[in-house]
Amino acid sequence: MKKYILTAATLAVISASPLAMAAANILSVHILDQQTGKPAENVEVVLEQKSNSGWQQLNSGYTDKDGRIKALWPEQEAKPGDYRVTFKTKPWFDSKKQESFFPEIPVEFHISKTDQHYHVPLLLSPYGYSTYRGS
Repeated sequence: MKKYILTAATLAVISASPLAMAAANILSVHILDQQTGKPAENVEVVLEQKSNSGWQQLNSGYTDKDGRIKALWPEQEAKPGDYRVTFKTKPWFDSKKQESFFPEIPVEFHISKTDQHYHVPLLLSPYGYSTYRGS
């Protein structure tokens, strides 16, 4: 019986893989280079929450080879409120030896329902960008 419980506990830990945990994360981002149609890899993205004293950083990460951060929300309970993701684009443009008008792109948004998923895609070019609430 003890062996069965230990096996079940081990399987539960294994099933809580980063991929499984990412699926439960309420916030993801994605960056697509509009000029090439390819993902923007290795761009730092910072998540902050608005408070009475200003913006408080909650988490940060770098986009993967597909231009995504699948789980940007920190390991804490989500709360309704105003948030901001800032895409740190200057180092990425510098690595491509491209000028850009936007060294970083802050995108403010409001979370009202913490049981939903929020996706913030960024379509990026050196002199313009577009964003929206994705799915």
